[in-house]
Amino acid sequence: MKKYQNDVATDSDVCCDFFSGEASKQRPWMNNYPDEMRDMKVPDCSLFEFLKDHIRDEQSAIIHYYGCDYNFKEIKKKVDDTAMAMCAIGIKQGDKIPVFLQAVPEFLLLLLAAEKIGAAIVCRDDTPQNCADAIKKTGSKFLFTHDFLSKEDEKLYFEATNLEKIITISPYHMADKESMSDHIIKSIEERYPEQKADNQANLTWEEFLLNGEKTEIPSIKEDHRIPLFCAYTSGSTGDPKQVIHSAQSMIGVLFQMTPFAPAMKQRMTWLHTILPPALVAVVVSMILNPLATNKLLILDPFCKVEDLDLEMMRYQPNCWASIPLFMEFLLHSKRIPQDYSMKHLYAVGAGAEALNNRQIRRIHAFLKKHQCHAFFSTGYGQSEAGSSCTMPCPGESIEDCCYGIPMPATIISVFDKDGETELPYGKIGEICRTGPGTMIGYDGLEATQEVLKVHRDGKVWLHTGDYGYITEKGLLHILGRGLKERAGGGYLFELVMENRVCDVQGIEDIFFVVVPDQKNPGYYLPYAYVQPEDGADLEEIKEKICIRLEPHEIPCEITAIKHRPYFHFKTNRKGLTAEILKKGQKIIKKEPILNKGNDTVNINTSNIKEDL
Repeated sequence: MKKYQNDVATDSDVCCDFFSGEASKQRPWMNNYPDEMRDMKVPDCSLFEFLKDHIRDEQSAIIHYYGCDYNFKEIKKKVDDTAMAMCAIGIKQGDKIPVFLQAVPEFLLLLLAAEKIGAAIVCRDDTPQNCADAIKKTGSKFLFTHDFLSKEDEKLYFEATNLEKIITISPYHMADKESMSDHIIKSIEERYPEQKADNQANLTWEEFLLNGEKTEIPSIKEDHRIPLFCAYTSGSTGDPKQVIHSAQSMIGVLFQMTPFAPAMKQRMTWLHTILPPALVAVVVSMILNPLATNKLLILDPFCKVEDLDLEMMRYQPNCWASIPLFMEFLLHSKRIPQDYSMKHLYAVGAGAEALNNRQIRRIHAFLKKHQCHAFFSTGYGQSEAGSSCTMPCPGESIEDCCYGIPMPATIISVFDKDGETELPYGKIGEICRTGPGTMIGYDGLEATQEVLKVHRDGKVWLHTGDYGYITEKGLLHILGRGLKERAGGGYLFELVMENRVCDVQGIEDIFFVVVPDQKNPGYYLPYAYVQPEDGADLEEIKEKICIRLEPHEIPCEITAIKHRPYFHFKTNRKGLTAEILKKGQKIIKKEPILNKGNDTVNINTSNIKEDL
């Protein structure tokens, strides 16, 4: 088993340049890229122009949405119509407009139309109160949302904000309802409340467009660095923050992806399901990226997670940006035939959250069983970085927290606690990145200054808050969020602990939650959640788990669960943390005596105060 370092480097660890952490200068990952990519320059253009330059045929379909195909020429006309209608109702340059939509074609129209008039859209997928807070922050008089908005939420939005009109959009507007599967229609119809929003000021999308028929779009001075797309972080590890991106920052990520689109005789397809465009990664990497790489983007936003297997078999996509939650449902599907071939997949990967070694092996086995020859990859990124920061490295294993190599124009390195001292290869520190794609900032100056910092090299570095290390080959290993130390010594990285124990016999799944230590402020405690295999002895599993962990990693409590809980498409560690803190932390007073083969091992817990 791989042994992870748990110490953080100090200046005394620094020796010669190569070993002292010159990754930012040496960029060893560039050995995997062509020489011409060493000095890539971000084009200075609008998002619309960038897409236009990369879409080879304006007459060929670029978007498929439930039975309807749209080419770039049609999309361009619809963007102009949308921009004129926005101007007609009073939206102007510099305005921020809340847009609460699923990944329907109208979302793309609003994004590109906002760019055309110099406005920005603000997206959030959260509770009604949090969405109302987002609307209020914009100061906007207008909201774009679906027509399944409830009367209750409508009342909240009007009372708590400056709204004057809500423009409602039907999921069927740009679709062919007759071609929709029954389970898709059922999913949509279940979203409609008993009492729908009915304020007289509201407009349907069709009525909204009629407003712009005799309107001209005012000419504006182009600035590709002003706010265009604002979205909130998922809040899985803390309070959600509004992240602000420009056309330039989004293109900063896209232009690093476009060179890798393979030249093929057939038009490749890209399936996008469920994930809402209230997330930066969804918009940049999962919607704009396939368009910029000349693929047919299949939008399937109203498919439920439990029906992903049906949609995958229906569309047979060549590319599918997935997440661990999606793969879990496919793995347990009883509707995918044993002999079903997934050869149609040329590219498949998972983002959103980390996978432990057991999860990775299970996915590899599943894909191999179904004749999928694609290299399954994992990606690392952040909303603050414009989504993706790394690219797959097919020649290397993705186990042990490996996320591939930095993108060609991106520099990633690891820094000490002071945020200025670059650490040696293999040494654990905070992951920081610089280069194109970095956000303009949060919607608060103080929060922005905490993560965007100018280093001694004069570059602006994004401090991600994630900890990990870089190998001499340039491979990035992300161990976890934050530097969480246990009282008495030792850092707690959830994924590292999972990898130590995920292969224990009798375990179907396991994950850790690290929570604040209520008795020792500033320190943390680990808790484990295990899904035992049918018939497995839980007590035996607990013993085997503890014996594989370092003393400071032994959990305060090991809880059996039926399945992994999710929140916003990620493991619900935030909710479980709240539960643990609410009920009070369990303290194991007895020192555990564990069996290791024929030897009895006494785990010394005296230096962990009274946590165990």
